[in-house]
Amino acid sequence: MAKRRPNYRQVKIHRSYTVEEIACLFGIHKNTVRAWVKAGLPTSDGKRPMLILGVDLAAFLQARRAKHKQPCKAGEFYCFRCRSPKAPAGAMADCWPVTYKIGHLQALCPDCYCTMNRRVNLAKLVDFHRILAITFTKAPDQVSNRIQPTVNSDLR
Repeated sequence: MAKRRPNYRQVKIHRSYTVEEIACLFGIHKNTVRAWVKAGLPTSDGKRPMLILGVDLAAFLQARRAKHKQPCKAGEFYCFRCRSPKAPAGAMADCWPVTYKIGHLQALCPDCYCTMNRRVNLAKLVDFHRILAITFTKAPDQVSNRIQPTVNSDLR
């Protein structure tokens, strides 16, 4: 099965690759690699078979991945429906602890009203609290902490 984003860490930088070897390495079609060459992936020379240096391939894949990144600033959440980082509607968010160091923030997108989530270090929550009105809630009970059995159990 082909991977959606080839991992540049699989490339050996001291090696030269052919188009077929790159296609086999990432589980993609040879025409995809040829499209990368047309898009700017440098080759070692213009002769056949087309050889691509590992260091050039790794740099090309890193640049492609970095081009699409949209980092969130403090007080922003990433909305998957809108595909962009946004400040939450009403500058409000709910927070509950996941562990003693990590908290889970949840807010609404101001455009599509979809739920946006973000994990945050509880020590750095002060930065968010300056920008957002954060409501602290108790974490939901885990199955092992409940007094009564779950609905789908056979215990009576």
